[in-house]
Amino acid sequence: MTDATNPLLIKRYASRRLYNTETSDYVTLEDISGFISEGRDVKIVDLKSGDDLTRQYLLQIVAERESKGESVLPVAVLTDLVRSYTSQASSVVPQFLSMSFDMLRDSQSKVVDNMAKANPMTQMPGMEAFRAQQEAFFKAMTGGQWTSPIGEKPEGPVVEASESKEDLDAIKTQLADLQQKLSKLSK
Repeated sequence: MTDATNPLLIKRYASRRLYNTETSDYVTLEDISGFISEGRDVKIVDLKSGDDLTRQYLLQIVAERESKGESVLPVAVLTDLVRSYTSQASSVVPQFLSMSFDMLRDSQSKVVDNMAKANPMTQMPGMEAFRAQQEAFFKAMTGGQWTSPIGEKPEGPVVEASESKEDLDAIKTQLADLQQKLSKLSK
């Protein structure tokens, strides 16, 4: 059983292989990237010295993704990052970046929540699939960094694939009624 509140401990052996202490198996950088994309924090330590290597490996994951064409960081941002290492701004940059990403995550969550609250169609069958597509879009646009709000439950009924013909007819009637109401509102 995993404890999602604690970081996943990865140990690096002298052979540079990475060992997942929860599952007792070796992992790759791609596996670690997957854990992080799923919302899990990781901590990577050198087995012999105990040094924390997390930052080094996270930077390696970012560099590999950037080099494979998954460009998230514009050249101007990368240039400014390099400059910040040689200027007095280096003390401010980490806090600024952290706050910026926190604000991005918060606003993405609010967009999805507001769309659900403002749209009466969220109560209609089939909207959960649409919502899943919206979340996939946000994840794609943020390079997998977006996570759904914690504890979020789908609104409205979830439609089973094995609905009877009567249920489908009832849904069609509801859709027609809704369409009439929307037509009257737009006039």
